[in-house]
Amino acid sequence: MAMTDEELFLASMGDVVPLAQDNRAQLKKQQNQPTDAQLARRKAAQKELDFDPNFLSTEYVDLLDPHDLLGYKKDGVQEGVYKNLRLGKYQIDATLDLHGKSFIEARQAMFEFVTDCQKRNIRVLLIRHGIGLKSKPFPAILKSYCNKWLQEMPNVLAFHSALTCHGGSGSTYTLLKKSDEKKLENREIHAKR
Repeated sequence: MAMTDEELFLASMGDVVPLAQDNRAQLKKQQNQPTDAQLARRKAAQKELDFDPNFLSTEYVDLLDPHDLLGYKKDGVQEGVYKNLRLGKYQIDATLDLHGKSFIEARQAMFEFVTDCQKRNIRVLLIRHGIGLKSKPFPAILKSYCNKWLQEMPNVLAFHSALTCHGGSGSTYTLLKKSDEKKLENREIHAKR
């Protein structure tokens, strides 16, 4: 008589013995410590993820004398507009005081302040950076960086050291571009019909 599948299986497996417990392979994962190169790559990748929109320079700048006057205007700014800014004839709409701030704090505050003013359609700013006579080891560090940062910002049309009543060479008048919304509003007001 023919054997069933189960009977055939049991007959062929009859002399099989289970493996001893100590002969089993260990399948635990080994914890390898990352190498220095892997750690450096991981840190660089994380830095790329932590993108900082603040584009203001942190590299070396030529230091100014504490009593130097700051002055800058982009191409296209009318001389009359720049002269009025220099003479303090525009109403100051917002002020930023950088006295007592560290380099990193001042850089961040400057970037946020100018960006925020641009969004709010604020055009004339007064930035108080001080003349830096007490700066150690070099005088006028913050003043020198403010000069560089304002030139790097695309929203800044012009700036000039303030009049004595607003802080003199320790403060700077700054003129920002009009927002697109204000430009459109101005075109509508002055449109020839």
